[in-house]
Amino acid sequence: MSKHPIVHVEFSANDLEGAGKFFNDVFGWEVQQMPEMNYAMFNPGEGVGGGFNPVSETNAAGTTLAHIGTEDIEATLAVIEEHGGKTLVPKTEIPGMGWFAIFSDPTGNSIGLYEAMDQ
Repeated sequence: MSKHPIVHVEFSANDLEGAGKFFNDVFGWEVQQMPEMNYAMFNPGEGVGGGFNPVSETNAAGTTLAHIGTEDIEATLAVIEEHGGKTLVPKTEIPGMGWFAIFSDPTGNSIGLYEAMDQ
């Protein structure tokens, strides 16, 4: 069986720059603002990195979304659906990086998948 580690974590944020400043000031995380994507990425130095996703109608304040790594998002989504999960966001490109998708498990948790471009 292939490995499926948690590879990325997203926190919702009303203010991406403010969230980045807070986590940089408090924890020393390196934060890269990506205004062209309305997103900010963080690198904690050790462990899993992630990003700040803007609060929206589909991303409520207080939402945390973990992304699980996979070598084939479409195949993984097929297995998820065979076992009662549901695709919420199909395979979507992150230019120059890879692809993501979002699914819900049978209990309603939203979880992301990530497939790196350079596997």
